[in-house]
Amino acid sequence: MNKKKIFNDPVYGFITVPSELLFDIIDHPYFQRLRRIKQLGLTEMVYPGALHTRFHHALGAMHLMNTALTTLKSKNNEINDTEHEASLIAILLHDIGHGPFSHALETAIFQEVHHEHLSLHIMHMLNEAFGGRLSLAIQIFKGTYERKFFHQLVSSQLDVDRLDYLNRDSFYTGVYEGKIGADRIIKMLDVANDKLVVEEKAIYSIENFLVSRRLMYWQVYLHKTVISAENMVLRVVQRARELLQRGIDVPASPCLRFFLASNLTLEDFEKDNTILERFVSLDDHDVWSGIKEWASHPDFILSFLAQSILNRRLFKVIISSKPIEEDMLLGLSELVQEHFKVREEDVKYLMISGKISNNAYQAEGQSIDILTKTGYVVDAAEASDLPNIRALSNKVEKYYVCYPKEVAH
Repeated sequence: MNKKKIFNDPVYGFITVPSELLFDIIDHPYFQRLRRIKQLGLTEMVYPGALHTRFHHALGAMHLMNTALTTLKSKNNEINDTEHEASLIAILLHDIGHGPFSHALETAIFQEVHHEHLSLHIMHMLNEAFGGRLSLAIQIFKGTYERKFFHQLVSSQLDVDRLDYLNRDSFYTGVYEGKIGADRIIKMLDVANDKLVVEEKAIYSIENFLVSRRLMYWQVYLHKTVISAENMVLRVVQRARELLQRGIDVPASPCLRFFLASNLTLEDFEKDNTILERFVSLDDHDVWSGIKEWASHPDFILSFLAQSILNRRLFKVIISSKPIEEDMLLGLSELVQEHFKVREEDVKYLMISGKISNNAYQAEGQSIDILTKTGYVVDAAEASDLPNIRALSNKVEKYYVCYPKEVAH
C-alpha cells in the first residue's frame, strides 16, 4: 500500500506525510478521533466558519514542523532522520489528549486532568502499539531529550503549534488581523547554544506574531459571546453530572455516562488503563447528543440550559476591567432565584462569574531569543526598537458575569 499520502489543506495547500510510521499514526483510531473534536469549541456560535477540527490543526502543525526542520538543516544544524521523524510525531500528537469541545470542557469531564497529561498517556499507549518506535518523540514532547531546541519547536513562546493555530483560526474565523507571517518566521529560525533563535531581521515578524496573538485572544478565544456559550456548556455538563450522581436518570452515551458518574483524577488514570481506553472514544458528538436529549429532561435547569444552547439563546455577558461588585452579584443572584424559582445553591448554573487573562508574551523562563547580526543572543523585548513587545508581556485581566437575558437588570 502506498503510504506517502498527500492532504489538500486550505491554509497551506498540499501537505505530504513524509514516512510510513507517520501515516500509520494518522490512520490509528486514536488520531482519527480528532476529526470529531472541533478546534475552537463553541466559537462557531460567533464565527460560523470556525468548524475546523483538531485533526486539521495537528496536520498543519506537522507540516510547519517539517518546514522548520528543513530550514534548520539548511543552516548546517545536524539533525538526523530519526530526530526529524520523532519531532514530526511529537507535534502530530501534541493535542491527542483533547476531550470534547477542546478547552471548554477540560474541567467538566475530569477533576484537574489537563489535556497535556492525557496526550502523554495516549502517546505511551501508541508507543506500545507501535513497538517502542515513539520513544524519542515522547522524550522530545516531555523536554527530556538532550537537544532542547526540538522541544522548543513543539512547546514554547514561538512553537509551530502556535504558528499553525493562529494562521488556521484566523483563516476559518475570517479574523484576518490574526494572520501571521509563519513562513517568514520559520525561514528565520536557527539554533545557537542548543536553543532555538530567530535571526534579527525577523524582529518585526515576531512583533506582528505577538500582536496577532493578543488580537486573536480578545477577538476570538476570549470573545464575550464565546465565554458565554462555553460556560453554558460547562454548566449543563456539570448539572448532568450532579443529577446522575444524585441517582436521577440522565440519558447519555455509555462513554459520557461513565465519566459523568464518577469524579476521576489523574491518579485514577495512572492506576487503571481502561479509563483511558474509554476516553479515546469520547468526542463532541457524545456531548451534543446528550444536550439534545437533556432539552426535554424534567429537571428545569438541565432542560433550560440544553434548550438555550441548542437554540443559541446565550446568556448576557458583562465584562469589566475591575472585579464585579459583590452587591451586583448578590442582586443578580436574587433576580435569578425569583425569576426562575430556583434554590440559592442552584443559582451557580444560571449566573456564572469569573476572570479571563491575556498576555501575548511571557519572557520569564521561555523567552523568544533573537540572534543579532554580531552573534549575540538577546531577548526579543531587548532586540526591538519599539516598546510593543514589552507592552505585550503585561498581563491584562478582565472579569465577567453571565446570566439569562430573561432576568431584567
